Amino acid sequence: MGVLVFSPWPLIPFSFITYLPIMKKLVLPILLAVTAVVSTAPLALAQAVCPAAPTPITVPGTISSDVTWTSNNVYLLTDRVYVTSGATLTIQPGTIIKGTGLGTLVIERGARLIADGTAAQPIVFTSNQPAGMRNTGDWGGIVILGRAPINQPGTPIIEGVPGRSFGGTDPNDNSGILRYVRIEYCGIALTPNNEINGLTMGGVGAGTIIDYVQVYASGDDSFEWFGGNVNAKHLVAVSAVDDDFDTDFGYSGKVQYAVSVRNPAVDDVSGSTAFESDNDANGSTLTPITSPVFSNVSAFLQNVPSTTRFTRALHLRRNTQISIFNSVFTGWPQGLTLDGGPAQTNATNGSLVLKNNVFAGIASPYTQQSGGSYNVQGFWEAAANANQTLSTIAALNLNADNFSFANTNGTPNGVPAFNLPANSPLVGGAAFSDAKLGGGFFDNVAYRGAFGPAGTANWAAGWTNFNPQTTCYNRPGLTLANKQADEQVQGLSVAPNPTEGAAKLTFELKKANVVTVRVLDVTGRTVAVVRNGQKLSTGVQNVELPTSLQAGLYVASVTTGETTQAVRFVVTK
Repeated sequence: MGVLVFSPWPLIPFSFITYLPIMKKLVLPILLAVTAVVSTAPLALAQAVCPAAPTPITVPGTISSDVTWTSNNVYLLTDRVYVTSGATLTIQPGTIIKGTGLGTLVIERGARLIADGTAAQPIVFTSNQPAGMRNTGDWGGIVILGRAPINQPGTPIIEGVPGRSFGGTDPNDNSGILRYVRIEYCGIALTPNNEINGLTMGGVGAGTIIDYVQVYASGDDSFEWFGGNVNAKHLVAVSAVDDDFDTDFGYSGKVQYAVSVRNPAVDDVSGSTAFESDNDANGSTLTPITSPVFSNVSAFLQNVPSTTRFTRALHLRRNTQISIFNSVFTGWPQGLTLDGGPAQTNATNGSLVLKNNVFAGIASPYTQQSGGSYNVQGFWEAAANANQTLSTIAALNLNADNFSFANTNGTPNGVPAFNLPANSPLVGGAAFSDAKLGGGFFDNVAYRGAFGPAGTANWAAGWTNFNPQTTCYNRPGLTLANKQADEQVQGLSVAPNPTEGAAKLTFELKKANVVTVRVLDVTGRTVAVVRNGQKLSTGVQNVELPTSLQAGLYVASVTTGETTQAVRFVVTK
């Protein structure tokens, strides 16, 4: 038996998220329920060994003329980098940009960012930390500032970026293209109401293209719009700390096809939501009024601990006129909060619209704040609104991995099987007859939520990454997972599984190798190192796992110089 080492650090190249400074323990029945629908077969995580990181090109603090970043290099943001008016930054498909500290890319008013990746070669902004050591808030994010209308007087300064203003009078202002882009381990809450989000858009105009963008593990919001009227499609928000989609200062754009997958153990002291929407901090009548239109959103949360700071799926307040159609929200303790008289008035007069949406597994679907006696339930359940409330998430008949923020289902990059089973009630029920959905931007689809049934595209497949903790970003131009078959470690299994105590990990080495065996909990934290760089001979290996593990779901991982393989097991004592 090797030395058993308990480690407080997640030093492993594995596909569970490893930051969680505010972890909460999940109870065994929840873990067993998860295990019941997830195979205990070895996880397909084999990758060629990650080479040493190349020397990156450290980006200067100001870009004042046209520049192109190429995919044969890796770039590093160590502080705020400003692309100034008149300059265009072009980023080639497949380019890797790493960030550290306050590293943030800021596109100022009058500048442009052309980050136009492809499904086969997405552009990736990620942490400068190595695989296994990445954390929420490792760097800042992307801030795009435009000259489209906002409702704040004067020349307001954008959050998180000193001295940079946003907004103007051109609704068709063009700040460039952000397409097939991933933004990982970003987001910094500097001070209250002064945060850098994964993607911050301030006064961004409709001439800008935002399409196929994923934000993973943001330390604040995934996406936040401060005014402007830029439209967007195909947005992915995974494991944010605060809000998934935050709109204020008069944002009036349109968004279709957006999905969020939450980590139930990561939430924010301010209260974590799928949607937070305000006209402004004072709930004023300043125009333009915050009035975006969203359709086909899936916001997935489940198994929330009792001590959660997840508050509500929809926090609509401070005179917002947001409208949401054909969407599904699961697992929040509360569903819709119409907060304050102005938002409630907007719901009554039809300027705030919620139609053909679904709540599932939400204990308190309708709430209000700031006093009053507004009938929130009556608004939600009005026949003309055609909203639906289901008592359980299971009633949606979704694939289990739709709720996994750190997915290990063996697909490339761990992308969940988001397409709807034929028996899901979400397959139908959408409607696009409301005038707010006119104008030609929205696709008229039959399904509710971000994804359709089998036969329609899982548009998140291929370019997103639900396993970025394990991805080697030290190969310039390689931004998709390398899923090579593992020829070194075979036959990985745990027996008995489930176990009430003693269990044995068995695997075969095809050649002698230096091996590290770790045990991880459900959050990806290393709880035990059973073999630590031990030279093992060719053949079948039998390794006793710790008997001190508490009841729960675990993963045993075997790492050699070439690959990592892992298998789930359950302790039931």
